[in-house]
Amino acid sequence: MYLEFGYEAPNCTRRHTPGYGSHASIEPSVLIPVAFVERMLGRDKMRKPFRRRAVPVAAIVCFVAILCISSPGWAGTLGTAQSFAVLGYAGVTNNHVDPNPQTQIYGNVGVSPLPLTSITGFPPGIVTGGSKYGPPSIADQALLDIDAAAIVLDGLPITSNLSTQNLGDRTLTPGVYFMSDVTANLTGTLTLDATGNPNAYFVFQLADALTTAGGSVVNVIGGNSNTQVYWVLGTSAALGAGSTFEGNILAGSSISLGATAKIECGRAFAETQSVTLIDNNISGNCTAQNFGSSQNDFGSLGFSGTGAGIQPAPEPGTLPLLAIGLGVGLPWLRKFRPIRQAGR
Repeated sequence: MYLEFGYEAPNCTRRHTPGYGSHASIEPSVLIPVAFVERMLGRDKMRKPFRRRAVPVAAIVCFVAILCISSPGWAGTLGTAQSFAVLGYAGVTNNHVDPNPQTQIYGNVGVSPLPLTSITGFPPGIVTGGSKYGPPSIADQALLDIDAAAIVLDGLPITSNLSTQNLGDRTLTPGVYFMSDVTANLTGTLTLDATGNPNAYFVFQLADALTTAGGSVVNVIGGNSNTQVYWVLGTSAALGAGSTFEGNILAGSSISLGATAKIECGRAFAETQSVTLIDNNISGNCTAQNFGSSQNDFGSLGFSGTGAGIQPAPEPGTLPLLAIGLGVGLPWLRKFRPIRQAGR
């Protein structure tokens, strides 16, 4: 026989930027053998009602705290989405304007939940290193993995607030950067210096939209095979004509690339709308295919990393809960141990 302890844990819910919808909180349920509970309580040998309640309460607090601590790597990578270079909820549209060269994409191109016919313009656009996918296929799981990754990345502790500042003409080191602007702007060159850190990651948490100017550049230096770059947007991304971009865009709504804009090492994921292209290059693995660019992703698979991925941050209060549970429970258990042994 078992007792079930259910607990709705609002602190297990990851915060997220506008545009990702609501996400249910985790509701742990713990089954504990009655015999185990009886042994913990000492049954009739516990002398005061408070003692009968203290141990199970402490045990439950410990269980809840442990359940709220995410396991390493949970949704910390792109999962199945790592094989995609472009994915749109409502489709992927490619346009061509002469005399520009045709769009080239290295990696899978997907749509979900709309049908495969929502991917248009391929050909003349060229897909190598992958295929086109629509439901039912791995594109469905990829969209789920993108949403999960966005929640984890958006829940990371902020290391710097760049609100109201232009992202261009500066060098940033690894960290989590937040911007509350309705539209975050990038003009000029943004250099991301991984400084040789074997676990370097750059996460940009933008409350709403991102716009890069024509000819702007994002350049990653000092990286390695686990260098990771993510742009988590509440709404949309618009990359200017002729601009060069690095990293993985997880946009809450849509993504549009101006004519000949490039995501040299990275991906374009639109979670609720579509991706619009005009003669662009996008590579999800620029070590394998950089379309003649000098940019290097250091073997990081388009700055998505080859390791376990970025881990979710423990929710506030989780570790104190665990400490309280252990601090209260263990002394009581030690105190009652002689009583239980005397009754054997």
